Amino acid sequence: MDHKLMQSFVAVAEELHFGRAAARLHISQPPLTKQIQHLEQVIGVRLLERTKRKVELTEAGRVFLEEARAVLHQTGQAVELARKAGRGETGHLSVGFIDAAIYSVVPAVVQRFTECYPEVALSLTDLRIPNQIKLIAERQLDIGFVHPPVVHNALQAESILVEPLIVALPETHWLASETEIALADLAQEALIQFPRSINPSLYDEIVGLCRSSGFSPRIVREATPKQTIIGLVSVGLGVSLLPACLENLQRSGVVYRPIRGRNLSIDTSVIYRREQPSPVLKAFLDIVRETTGIVPEHFAKQAGM
Repeated sequence: MDHKLMQSFVAVAEELHFGRAAARLHISQPPLTKQIQHLEQVIGVRLLERTKRKVELTEAGRVFLEEARAVLHQTGQAVELARKAGRGETGHLSVGFIDAAIYSVVPAVVQRFTECYPEVALSLTDLRIPNQIKLIAERQLDIGFVHPPVVHNALQAESILVEPLIVALPETHWLASETEIALADLAQEALIQFPRSINPSLYDEIVGLCRSSGFSPRIVREATPKQTIIGLVSVGLGVSLLPACLENLQRSGVVYRPIRGRNLSIDTSVIYRREQPSPVLKAFLDIVRETTGIVPEHFAKQAGM
């Protein structure tokens, strides 16, 4: 049934006056009268009793008014929900992240996004980089926070954070009193690092940096996640080379020191499918760029959006 006819009827039924109802609907009275007559013909019952002095609802009219109001309300809700979805204000977004990102950009991004889009259901999962790449390519995950490189034709990567490598030391370590540490000073130290399988590129870069400083790193233990590495450092089982964001993981027994001289730049990027992002994913990307200070125009050009 034509919703316009329902709206006209509700206006007349609530005003009980054709003139006032016509003014409320911003139309003249004759077209309104014709609409009500047409509605009664369609339904096959009289909805209004009209005299020169007053307008009253029939029993059928009272029943129809209640149902018409419900239908119009539901239609209004459907329209509003559709508009919200189109603006990215409702829906669901699944986000993957590497363990280091929870100590850098992820908390601030999630907080800001939740404030701006409280009706979006956000799911967050700690996943290794290969798993994120696979799940995003297979449409089981919407976006991920990773360390590049990411080589996949279906995925777009955007750099959002660049940070240096730092050294995590037991607070009783002989180098803990230094304000900066030369990598060469770690030549004889037991290193605790993440397994190469988690991020082969970064692992190899760390090994290469050590070798350029004149030594092959003595990696005595491999552990994951990085919270575990910090726990092992705290009890004196070794030192570790980690992204600077891990300094936000404050733990008793551990100190963090910058590296003197040549160092690595560790990149954190977001990855997502190259196709046109959904409204909710676009909204999330906007929050990521806003929170990390990235200029949107740069990435719109880079992503071909």
